[in-house]
Amino acid sequence: MLTLSLLRHAKSSWTNPTLPDRERPLNKRGQKDAPRMGKAMAERGIDPELVLCSSARRTRDTLDLVLPELRIEPKVVYEDALYHASPAEMLQMVHEIQPGASRVLLVGHNPELQALALDLTGSGPKHFRDRLREKYPTAALAVINFASGLWSNVAVNSGTLNLFLAPRDMRA
Repeated sequence: MLTLSLLRHAKSSWTNPTLPDRERPLNKRGQKDAPRMGKAMAERGIDPELVLCSSARRTRDTLDLVLPELRIEPKVVYEDALYHASPAEMLQMVHEIQPGASRVLLVGHNPELQALALDLTGSGPKHFRDRLREKYPTAALAVINFASGLWSNVAVNSGTLNLFLAPRDMRA
């Protein structure tokens, strides 16, 4: 079984309008939500062996705050191509994952991440699928399982959405 977790970057700052989009940092809420999501991942046994992360600053900053909360230290690969990659391009990246990593975390951007999650999800609890369709908030996480043992066999509608978690789910 394969597990693909899709993490949208945490809330980013728009305070400096002269910054290129790729260089926007996290705002205060994002800086609080990212480690909260990392802790939630660890509590639920979501332990990626490999992380593919967009090279945009807000995704790197999100990952930097998530990683210390995890129970294991995954291999991390920063991918320029993940910066607003289409769902088809992201699926191609998934197909290229070599055997050996059965749990992968992809850190990226919306609306593309939501579209990929919707494309891959063929089943799962209705309330998770409904929430995924409705909105993919910043720092939200979708966890999709595949019966296949090879990433190259992951196909549209072949996954089971086993979790959809947003920072608001952990706020008191």
